[in-house]
Amino acid sequence: MVPKSQVLKHLSEYDAKSLTIATVCSHSSLQIFDGARREGFKTLGISIGKPPKFYDAFPRAKPDEFFQVDKYSDITDRARELRERNCILVPHGSFVEYLGSKRFQEIDVPTFGNRAVLDWESDRMIQRDWLSSAGVRMPHFIDKPENIDRPVMVKYHGAKGGRGFFIAKDIHEFKLGIDHTQKYHIQEYILGTRYYLHYFYSPITEGGYRLSKGSLELMGIDRRDESNVDEMYKLGAQEELKKLDIYPTFVVTGNVPVVLRESLLPKVLEMGERVVERSLELFGGMLGPFCLETIVTDKLEFVVFEISARIVAGTNVHIAGSPYSELIEPNLSTGRRIAKEVKAALALGKLNEILS
Repeated sequence: MVPKSQVLKHLSEYDAKSLTIATVCSHSSLQIFDGARREGFKTLGISIGKPPKFYDAFPRAKPDEFFQVDKYSDITDRARELRERNCILVPHGSFVEYLGSKRFQEIDVPTFGNRAVLDWESDRMIQRDWLSSAGVRMPHFIDKPENIDRPVMVKYHGAKGGRGFFIAKDIHEFKLGIDHTQKYHIQEYILGTRYYLHYFYSPITEGGYRLSKGSLELMGIDRRDESNVDEMYKLGAQEELKKLDIYPTFVVTGNVPVVLRESLLPKVLEMGERVVERSLELFGGMLGPFCLETIVTDKLEFVVFEISARIVAGTNVHIAGSPYSELIEPNLSTGRRIAKEVKAALALGKLNEILS
């Protein structure tokens, strides 16, 4: 990983009046560019191949400049050019997954957030240690396929957008679905309602929901539409469909905004607080946006099955603000919140606390 001293050296050479917010043209880039522009920053879109034409349809979210590369790995090799443009990189799911967490940590460009979190996010067992030690409830872990004694969810490591995940109730179904070329994780399948909770942790904000350092904000909540599992119930039981070689998939195709019953909000903020406080102890803190992926049981208990330690695509349903971020500031998207954090840190002389 790029040493912090090297990041600070690069920052000292930047023109503070010309900072540029940069990210890959994918995932949540529309709101990142729109939010940066609203806060007065220049924007740069890193395109893999030819710049996408669809940005022309959304002029407020079109980056000021495109930076074209042939493949993701070229981003690391062209770090100097990005620094010459005074760029601050913003990671998102596609950026990290397709480049790879290790290569992302090696990009020699100042980056929003703490890159150390990627080691804890990308490996599901290490991630489990973090969340469990934070005191949040998680699904039961099955250590090997032979011990499957209940319905389980099998997931691959990294941010896959649900691709390849599957449900199995015994070793036979596990063997039918598994891809042995990838690292996988087996956990109990929890019955309930899935909610994706979007937070923002700022180490430099004094007001709001206070933590031991800085404050925590609830930016919004969403659910996911997943193809084709969300439509399978219309065709009959999964077991019967498998006999026809039709298998459920959990590839995310869209997101739906959600408002929780208000009595659950204290639990939501307490979970976020525990996870951030534990991150401060383990690796210096998870900064900026993150998402706890949860299931709420019929006993109104939250079970956290995963964490995404960066902006997630579910925040795209709230580009103009969510019912929760509206109570913090009007028209506050997560993309804009990132830009506001950079702007505040610049004014306070604290960029070193939010960049790595």
